[in-house]
Amino acid sequence: MSEQSFHLVCPHCQATNRVPAAKINAAPNCGKCSQPLLTGSPHELNAQTLNKVIQKNDVLTVVDFWASWCQPCLMMAPQFKAAASQLPQVVFAKIQTDKYEQAAAPYNIRSLPTMVAFRNGKEIARQSGALPSDQIVQWVQSLQS
Repeated sequence: MSEQSFHLVCPHCQATNRVPAAKINAAPNCGKCSQPLLTGSPHELNAQTLNKVIQKNDVLTVVDFWASWCQPCLMMAPQFKAAASQLPQVVFAKIQTDKYEQAAAPYNIRSLPTMVAFRNGKEIARQSGALPSDQIVQWVQSLQS
């Protein structure tokens, strides 16, 4: 019987790594660039990396869709970062919708900021509006299985 493993996209070089389930909590590093796979902080996505991170990560992935002109988005950014530091086994990422409008379009974002949670390439939940870090943590924990 083979051991369960997870695919994780490296936030540094975008290589897809297979991590044994037993090692997911042991701060795994990328097999290609040796950088940490789970950083405990959000990483910026672009048009090329958004789809890959969503489709290839097997672990819970929370993407913050935001815009540079959006005051609530700017207010929530440090809260999102604080939440990421409290949940290091969850991938937190951000995509700037005014810069990468076409990449964000398929996700039907109607208000900003919007956090969308994905698992195994599928949307499992979304939350619109700025939230404090404790509420972000609570929301994400409610999605973990």
